[in-house]
Formats: sequence, C-alpha cells, structure tokens
Amino acid sequence: MRFSLRIFLGYFLLVALLAAYVLNLMKEEIEPAMRQSAEEVLLDTANLLAVMVQPDFIAGRLNSRGENATSMHKGAMTALSSASGGEEQSEPLRDLHVNEGRFAAALAQYSLRQPNAKITDITHERTYLRVYVTNERGIVLLDSEKKEVGQDYSRWRDVSRTLRGEYGARTTLSDPNNPFSGVMYVAAPIKNEGQVVGVLTVSRPSWAMQPYIMRSEKKLVHTMIVVILAGLIAGALFSWWLSRGITQLTNFANNVSAGKAVPVPRFFANWELTSLASALGIMRDELDGKGYIENYVHELTHELKSPLAGIRASAEILQDDLSKAERQRFLQHIEAEVSRMQRVVDYLLHLASMEARHELHDAQTFSLKALIEDQINALASQVEQRKITFTVSPNLIRDTVHGESFLFGQALRNVVQNALDFTDSDGQIDIALEQYSDQSGIGLKLTIYNDGAAIPEYALDKVFDRFYSLPRSNGQKSTGLGLVLTRTIVELHGGKITLMNVAEQGVQVVITVPQG
Repeated sequence: MRFSLRIFLGYFLLVALLAAYVLNLMKEEIEPAMRQSAEEVLLDTANLLAVMVQPDFIAGRLNSRGENATSMHKGAMTALSSASGGEEQSEPLRDLHVNEGRFAAALAQYSLRQPNAKITDITHERTYLRVYVTNERGIVLLDSEKKEVGQDYSRWRDVSRTLRGEYGARTTLSDPNNPFSGVMYVAAPIKNEGQVVGVLTVSRPSWAMQPYIMRSEKKLVHTMIVVILAGLIAGALFSWWLSRGITQLTNFANNVSAGKAVPVPRFFANWELTSLASALGIMRDELDGKGYIENYVHELTHELKSPLAGIRASAEILQDDLSKAERQRFLQHIEAEVSRMQRVVDYLLHLASMEARHELHDAQTFSLKALIEDQINALASQVEQRKITFTVSPNLIRDTVHGESFLFGQALRNVVQNALDFTDSDGQIDIALEQYSDQSGIGLKLTIYNDGAAIPEYALDKVFDRFYSLPRSNGQKSTGLGLVLTRTIVELHGGKITLMNVAEQGVQVVITVPQG
C-alpha cells in the first residue's frame, strides 16, 4: 500500500470517528437543550398567568358562566375565610353567578386563535398552550380545553409539589404506546397574602417542538457532511503534498544512481524533507567525488600514456646527431603532443567543473536560433574555406530557452565543429529547429545534420564516452571530450542529446530542451 494512501486512510478514519462522536454528542444535546429552553419559557408563562389569574381566583370568577361555581370554589372560600379570621365571605359567592371571569374569557378567546404564523419554514395554524387551574386540594377549577374540570389532580407532580411550596413540573405521555406523545407541564403557585391557595399549570406537547428538533438535526448532519468532505479534501491534499515530496526524493535518488546530474530538490514549508534532501545531496557529492577522482585518474593516465611516450621517444632521438630538418621535425612533434596534452587537461578541468554542478547559475532566457547563428558566424572562416553550405530553418515565433547561454553556446559549438570536421568540402549541413510537446511539457527540438560518412556501428554506443574519438578526414585526433562536455551541458539544462546515422547518408544529432 502506498505511503500517501496509508496517510489518507488514517486521516479519514480519524476524521470519521471525530465526526461521528461530535454528531452523536450534538444530537444527544439538541433535544434536551430545546426542552430545557421550552421549560424555561413555560415557567415564565406559568408565573405570569398565575399573577394574572389571582384576582379572579380569589373573587371566585374563574368560570366565565358561573357553572358549578359553588362546589368548585368551596376550597378557595374556606382558605379566604381562614385568612380573614373565620368570618364567612358571602359576597364573592353571591357574585359567582353574575360576574364573568376576565381570565377565563381571555383564555377562551386564546384557544380560538389561529395565528397562521410561519417561523422560518414551519407554519403554525393553531396554538398549543394548555392552561388549567386547581385549588388547594388539587381539584381542577378551570381548563382551557374544558375537559378536566372537577378532576382530582392532586397526585400529579406539577400540582402536588407546587402546593408544598416546591417547583412542580412533569412530562407525561398522552398515549402510552407512542413515545413521541409526551406533554410537558410546568406549574406556578397562586398566592393570597403569601399563602398558596391554588396552582396554575401550563403545558405544551413535545411534538410541537419536534419539527425544530428534526430541522436542527438535519442541518447538523448536512453541516457535518460538508465538514467531513472538507476534511477529506484537506487530508487528500496533505497526503499528496507529503507523498509528492517523498516521490521527489525517490526520483532524486534514482537519478543519482543512474549517474544523472540533477539538482537537490527543495521543499516549501517542509524543513524535515529539505534537510533530508540536503543530506542526500551532500552524500551524493561525497560518493561522486571519490569515484569521480578514481575514474578520472585511470582515464587521464591512459590518455596521457601515448603523448608522453611520443615525447620521450622524440627527446631520446634529439640526443643523437641529427640534421637541422630532422631536429625541427621532432621538436614540432613534441610541441604538438604537448598542445594535445594541454587541450586534454583544459577539457578535463572544464568537464569536471560541469559534472560537479547539479543546477544552473544565473540562468536567463535566451533565443536558441540566435545562439546557433552566433556559433555559425564564429566558424565562418572554416565554412568559407571548405565551401560548406549551411541552412537554418524555420523561424519560430518563440524559440527561447531558460539557462546559461554561454554554456549552451559551448555545447552547440562542439556539435557544429564536429559536423564541420566530418563533412567533406562542398558538403551540406542542415540545422532545423522545431517545437514539440510531450507529457513533461513544451520543448524545442534542434536537429543538426551533415552529409558526411556514417559512423561505424561499433562506435555509435561509444561516441559519448570520455576520450573516445574517431579519426577526422584531415587526420587530426580530438581529445574525445567534446561530446561528453556537450551532453553534460545539455542535461544540466534539462535536455537530452542523441546521435545517429541517417538511412540515406550522413549523421544526425538531435538535441531536445525544455522551452523557457
């Protein structure tokens, strides 16, 4: 399993568990919180209505029509008689049948109301509040629904606890078989001169709050889904970012193993990966340095054997008695061999500095076609002397490359010089520049063709080896380092160089490089 996938799955599991816990916690808290809030509202409502009903309760005007007033109000009159020193209060009893209770009348009008109110997306077409009043014995004197008048409610907790001076409330199922049929009851005492003479209870069915609870839960679920998706996207991006860095390090290690000159990767806002990449780069330089020196010592020793042997032989011969012409010939041979050794050393120093570099310095954008024309102009004397025809085509709208123009110019000079060296007089060299695109992006393709003799098959795989060279038509021998240096410079610019024989006649060099 990929490292990034393991990170993502772990992150997904963590987010899923956390989301499930939070969702379950919120769902468990929503309904109790809403019920507690509703209970507080009912408590305030009960106390307000208890104060409002007190005058009618004491005056015996609870029933707006006076029906059964004497029996229902007997307890209240007894309390009032005790409060007044035992004297019988006959005046309120005489007024029971003639005075309407304002509270009862208002309650009756309230039950008929149709608010047709739309609270957010929920419409209310009726009222849900129920009010009933009991005396000090728990007998119902007034019921807004007119169903329980005369019933004994003294055993209900809302009434019994309130009569004892405590907070009275209860929740009761209106249908024992339906768990959602609960009704919340909250009571408040009706007092006369500090004594509890009755109880007013307000109630509201729990299912009236259910639409709000369901809406809140639905909104919570949607929100949690969005949060989970956002978390998963963030987790995927984080996993991709981290795995991308590891992939870059892996590619860097593979390129180093393949001997490619690649820059040490850098990572934004990731100090650990940057430190690891730097450590790998230092290790690469240390290991390359040891093998590099050992390899170069062997190659340089092998390459210098031949000129040193020639110089030694010429020096020994010069010790003999020779003619002036012969002496001059051997001296010229020594000078030629010394010059060749100097060129080898210079090329090796330049090549060593190039191969030790893993990235460009002070890179700028330059025109590849203009750089090609500069190299052709620099070799104009050779071109004219050997009557070689050059063609450069076509003219691209955009032919820019990002890099070091001086280095890339050296690489082009080596390729063009090789083409000249292996082209016969009156020959043809064609240079074509075109644009291409592949998975890595848009680039430029430079093709340099000469109509000289084909490269032997056995040499095709060796032309980019150090110190390997083929004899020129003029008999001169090169250092065998020009194409090696060219390949190093091209690869430093992120490009690639290939050399091949053309089926008809001639040799073709192809250089591809990213477009700047």
